[in-house]
Amino acid sequence: MLKITINSFSYKKGLPIDKSGNGGGFVFDCRCLPNPYKFEEYKYFSGEDKQIDEFFSKRPAVEVFLSSILNIISIAVNKYIDRDFTNLSISFGCTGGQHRSVYLAKLTAEYLSSKYPAVIELNHLEKNNWILKPVAE
Repeated sequence: MLKITINSFSYKKGLPIDKSGNGGGFVFDCRCLPNPYKFEEYKYFSGEDKQIDEFFSKRPAVEVFLSSILNIISIAVNKYIDRDFTNLSISFGCTGGQHRSVYLAKLTAEYLSSKYPAVIELNHLEKNNWILKPVAE
């Protein structure tokens, strides 16, 4: 069965390593998209939060970008399954690895999980470094 590893990462820390030993996969640069970190009301959330979902839902360029990526990835996934490949790596990078890359990695994992018989592994490589506002008690 195909295992698809999806990573979000920070370009400041470098590209993720493909642990499968295949030495490759897709890498998408999300820095061309609007950055929630530039807005005080979104700065302390991550791409896992509904506030960031709402931020990106108001920006049509994000949907165009994601749709294009899903089309490209689907071609590869179909061929990988047909050829009995066992691993595919897909990585999304942005400046800090907290908003844009996380959001797109999350949606890609959801899409692939719903469409393909594959094992999906989602990793947010900068999660321990996210700048989050403490929850008020």
